[in-house]
Amino acid sequence: MTTVTPEGVAPGAAAPLSARPRLSGWAIWNMCVGFFGIQIGFGLQNANTSRIFQTLGAEVDSLAILWIAAPLTGLLVQPIVGHFSDRTWGPLGRRRPYFLVGAILTTLALLVMPHSPALWMAASMLWIMDASINITMEPFRAFVGDNLPEEQRTTGYAMQSFFIGAGAVFASCLPWILTEWFGLASTAPEGVVPMAVRISFYVGAVALLAAVLWTVFTTREYSPEQIEAFETARDARHAPAAARSGAAWYGGGLIWAVAGALGLGAVYLLGLQKELYLLAGFIVAFGLMQLAAGALAGAGRSNALTEIMSDIFAMPKTMQGLAVVQFFSWFALFSMWIYMTPAVTAVHYASPDPTSAGYGEGANWVGVLMGIYNGVAALAAFLIPVIAHRTGLRGAHAVNLALGAAGFLGVFLIRDPQWLWLPMIGVGFAWASIVSMPYAILANAVPGRKMGVYMGIFNIFIVVPQLVAATILGAILKGVFGGDAIWALVLGAVSFLIAAGASLLVPDTRTARA
Repeated sequence: MTTVTPEGVAPGAAAPLSARPRLSGWAIWNMCVGFFGIQIGFGLQNANTSRIFQTLGAEVDSLAILWIAAPLTGLLVQPIVGHFSDRTWGPLGRRRPYFLVGAILTTLALLVMPHSPALWMAASMLWIMDASINITMEPFRAFVGDNLPEEQRTTGYAMQSFFIGAGAVFASCLPWILTEWFGLASTAPEGVVPMAVRISFYVGAVALLAAVLWTVFTTREYSPEQIEAFETARDARHAPAAARSGAAWYGGGLIWAVAGALGLGAVYLLGLQKELYLLAGFIVAFGLMQLAAGALAGAGRSNALTEIMSDIFAMPKTMQGLAVVQFFSWFALFSMWIYMTPAVTAVHYASPDPTSAGYGEGANWVGVLMGIYNGVAALAAFLIPVIAHRTGLRGAHAVNLALGAAGFLGVFLIRDPQWLWLPMIGVGFAWASIVSMPYAILANAVPGRKMGVYMGIFNIFIVVPQLVAATILGAILKGVFGGDAIWALVLGAVSFLIAAGASLLVPDTRTARA
């Protein structure tokens, strides 16, 4: 088996090196194969969860709040997993124990979810599945930063992007393939998940576990001593930030907590959408965590909470700029994942009834469209390092996000469903860039000994926009657009354009090299 071990260095042994050696293409391939499996689970979730929810009786304007499990879970799990994986070392290394545990749990969740007898159980299984995916996904991001030198990280994250696209194609097209090629039913009685969807989840579970096991058993990791040696040479560029004062902890905590409490009161007194309680509650919770961190720091105590909170407020400027880009990028993506199925089935197939044959046909076509944009992303991944080398990471990312905006507008403007594959090309380029460029920039801007926790914190700026989308998109569609799901894609296009502009303003501390 090929391993990630650099030439001349024994796995786990101390290395007399001050910088990470370059790795072979095959070694990078093995490092990223597991993402194929992760994305199968993620793709099945994205393409079919709204369909399962509607099959079990959910209304269109309630889909966003049912999806809230996914971002909330990532918000909690990823920083914690990142923090502890930075401090883990055992027979399987630093990150790989989390790959394995998360893959096993995700496999079990995939086997159970399509058998959910009621809406509440489907929502619960989404929560469990997303927690499991996050346990596996977060260390994979840090894995590339751990093992590759700076000049190969763009290639490493682009390779992850390829496997993300390939895995999502496989997952998104499974229900359609099983229906069209094998004759499995895409419709079922009210409250029953169609057979094509159920078999898709079974196949996906096996493929996910196999792909992650491939990476676990064909790779090695640098020991803590080796990582420390690499980082010593970089310490001048990553000087530690000054400790946050007690006044800052308490002042900031009170501001956030009070603002959130006022938000809760406003939602109650004004009779606003109940989903907004979640957003206000998140603000209160962030304030309370600052107060708790301040109290612990004042008492001279340190634990995971104080360290994660301190790292949040010590983010490099590059990471702060990327946070804005991520917010608007993922708000746009979440609008598509939630509303693409109800939009296409209602507008392009005139079949909003989940029990109708037209809805089943439209939902299957959405799965194919998801597969198309992910297939484009898999191919675009090979172009990304070349483009970034010539234009810089920021410029390449801005162009791809603008293509995503054009794709969303294309879905809105085109009425013949057979032509909806065309705008998916733009969405594919945006997706390939979103899952690679920001991570390549970030990995070069944070200290390697904190790669895991900062990758986990970075996920906050993916989760918060999803939380915002899940709490307000349903209300906006219902109050402004008469519940027409297609308008969610227009809002997503605007969000993509804002993200493209913000990308050009991110501090660029490295020249893009493939």
